[in-house]
Amino acid sequence: MTVSRRLFLRHASLLLGGLVLPSAFDLLAAPAPATVYVVREGDTLNAIAKRHAVSVSLLRSRNRLSSDRINAGQRLLIPGATPASAPVAEKPSALAPVLAASRDLTIKPGRWTHLVIHHSGIEAGNAKSYGAAHRRRGMENGLAYHFVIGNGRDSSDGQIEVGPRWTGQIYGGHVRSKKMNDCGIGICLVGNFQERVPGKIQLASLFELVDHLRGDGLPGKASARVTVHRWVDRNHTVCPGRRFPYAELKRRYGAVA
Repeated sequence: MTVSRRLFLRHASLLLGGLVLPSAFDLLAAPAPATVYVVREGDTLNAIAKRHAVSVSLLRSRNRLSSDRINAGQRLLIPGATPASAPVAEKPSALAPVLAASRDLTIKPGRWTHLVIHHSGIEAGNAKSYGAAHRRRGMENGLAYHFVIGNGRDSSDGQIEVGPRWTGQIYGGHVRSKKMNDCGIGICLVGNFQERVPGKIQLASLFELVDHLRGDGLPGKASARVTVHRWVDRNHTVCPGRRFPYAELKRRYGAVA
């Protein structure tokens, strides 16, 4: 008896015995088992749903959520997609270094009341090189800013670098006004926005950082007010440049002009 004939007879006997084998189509179409995802700082239910190619409503129903609110450390059941679906790559949050650096910090409520946005005015550089340059200029605390956001040249596009003024919770050196340096967090985007607009990824990281600092990143009920260097030191600078998206900043945050 040939192998194919034996297989045919075996399959037929199973059918006659009331056992029905799944077809190849059924096996391919069967959904993958659900997986467990641990919620990270900065995650939203909508972002998690997009990342795993499922709907928000399905996530809510599978996890018995009454709203879209989730908390860091919470475990979510992610329904499996069919094998035909392309896997969605995990994209690390640009806030990861900020969250790591801030985990053990003691931030006094009311310590920071403003977020001041700058551009570097040059296309090269990162937190390390700017910090060295600022020390050569006599700044004992080095890097004048609390955060630097890269443009893809000397650090990754949209990479948020945390400066020692943030980890040490000390005043900035990024504007002429001592009063503003004492209460304002300096955020510098690498690039010359007199000549070009900021990149989409870099801007996305800026808004993510600002949202964080105006949300859970700073203690206290009042959100820090958003402004830019040229609005603080009037008639002394064009920073962050004529091609910076001021209208978008005002739309998002009611920025202080």
